[in-house]
Amino acid sequence: MALSEDPVLTKKYSKTELARLLVVEQYPRSASYDPEWVIENLMGPNVLWLTEALTQVMKLRPGMRVLDMGCGKAVSSIFLAKEFKVQVWAADLWIKPTENLKRIQAAGLEDRIFPVHAEAHALPFPDDFFDALVSFDAYHYFGTDDLYMAYYSRFAKDDAQIGIVVPGLVQEFTEGLPSHVAPYWESDYWSFHSPRWWHSQWVKSGKVAVELSDLVPEGWKHWLRWLEICRDQEAPTDAREIEMLRADTGRSLGFTRVLARKKRLPGTQDWLDRVPTKD
Repeated sequence: MALSEDPVLTKKYSKTELARLLVVEQYPRSASYDPEWVIENLMGPNVLWLTEALTQVMKLRPGMRVLDMGCGKAVSSIFLAKEFKVQVWAADLWIKPTENLKRIQAAGLEDRIFPVHAEAHALPFPDDFFDALVSFDAYHYFGTDDLYMAYYSRFAKDDAQIGIVVPGLVQEFTEGLPSHVAPYWESDYWSFHSPRWWHSQWVKSGKVAVELSDLVPEGWKHWLRWLEICRDQEAPTDAREIEMLRADTGRSLGFTRVLARKKRLPGTQDWLDRVPTKD
């Protein structure tokens, strides 16, 4: 689909047109969701596309316990529970659990999704509880601290996968902002980082082994496409963000995807091997 060139053009799409516009070959599962519902519950980029981008490289099995950290309006949690039949703890600081519960109940998934009010540095979960930790368009707000992964990973079981998709950079701006990006740059954007940066950040925690750190293919195009559709549908949209992505054309911006596995505690398997068994 060609991206529109007029930043002030506004129009309303019918539900059928909207559904067609939101079909991305790369994300077939996302295309089955009510497009009006998806836009009504937006909180930034299309979280269904981000979730599907991560689950294409993650291994999720029915019944797994999954923490969806910074879940927003629980759209990603609903996707995970519906598509993979996992149990999801939908944790967010800003969206009240009662509000998310209504969306969860409307989706018929109250037996699989448990909304939780939580601050990222004071999580109310036991250690070694989750089979997987995920976060979409949120982890960069709280996880850039050098010490955070050591804290966060404690809630995952040994060998559990930990994955995120966040706005990111092709490479770090070591020599200042590129001239084509500078007019649109906001202070919050300094939380955007490259796959190489995230790889290093997680590895130095000593708690995880990084299995994948890359840019989501065509991520910037999908980001821009979503924003333009939302703008045309009169949903909350930042015009400057659209202008920035148009000016950049994927040279500097995109979505960083990182997947790691929590390391097994040293000596755990050796200890298990020494447990006597009955003949």
